[in-house]
Amino acid sequence: MSDKPTNEDFLRLADPMRRELLAHCYRMMGSVHDAEDLVQETYLRAWRAYDGFEGRSSLRTWLYRIATTACLTALDSRNRRPLPTGLGAPSTEPTAPLVQDNEVPWLEPAPDALTGAGADDPASIVTSRESIRLALIAALQHLPPRQRAVLILRDVLRWKAAEVAEAVGVSTAAVNSILQRARAQLSEVSPSLDDPVEPLNEEQRAKLDRYVAAFQSYDIDSLVDLFTKDAIWEMPPFIGWYQGPQTIVELTKNQCPAKRSGDLKLVPVAANGQPAFAMYLRENGVYHQFAIMVVTFSGDSISHVGMFHEQRLFETFGLPSTLESEASATK
Repeated sequence: MSDKPTNEDFLRLADPMRRELLAHCYRMMGSVHDAEDLVQETYLRAWRAYDGFEGRSSLRTWLYRIATTACLTALDSRNRRPLPTGLGAPSTEPTAPLVQDNEVPWLEPAPDALTGAGADDPASIVTSRESIRLALIAALQHLPPRQRAVLILRDVLRWKAAEVAEAVGVSTAAVNSILQRARAQLSEVSPSLDDPVEPLNEEQRAKLDRYVAAFQSYDIDSLVDLFTKDAIWEMPPFIGWYQGPQTIVELTKNQCPAKRSGDLKLVPVAANGQPAFAMYLRENGVYHQFAIMVVTFSGDSISHVGMFHEQRLFETFGLPSTLESEASATK
């Protein structure tokens, strides 16, 4: 009698890998919603094919191979997911009218709770902060799908070239060539990816506290001292992007609907292994969902802010759509 597990065993054996597979599909797709759909498709395909699984590779490797194929197939009919900086236009003046484009499939942030980013156990190495950070996900979108897959499998998951070749359907020699091109292009579009990702130090935490306080008290001018000199602010689905501390401050003063202390409330969340906040805007005594903000540090200052105005992200992050103001709560 064979000791091979049956289909009934499949979910028990495969379910512990769901978060890392979601992280893999997110790196490929740039969308946590697309990633969730493709993980479901991966599990369905694997369950249906499990009778034919011969164990020549580990179950994990087999599942990653199925997930990669599913992502590559999906990417055949989908455009890349950029941030505004990835559209190729120059930086925008802070007083220019905001232009919104809902036809662009924008990059999305991913909650750490779904991908396992920042977890401490050794099994979570494939969902480490470095491999899920927003800058990397944005840079990967510049690569053609097969280059993206090869680079992720080789440089993030540390697969052997022969394993990658089987997963993407090319020769081992082709894998090495594709990887070389992918690394070169990635270095060109985002040279800062070589910088190590470390937990926030004391100075960074202090600046992050000041950053939150500045928004909540509407002390916008104090933001100038918190950014690097070439800091970037972008906020899909608006197509503009803004560079430099003074520009960011002017943008906030001119375009943000908040106008006084208490109009904004920032709730800490965790996204892409980075500091992040759910921003709520007060209206008629109630705070309404406004944007998910992901913050990137370079040294001891903020170098990038992504403000994501996709409202369904609040549900993805497990957040309520509204919060009561303190004044309302005490009545």
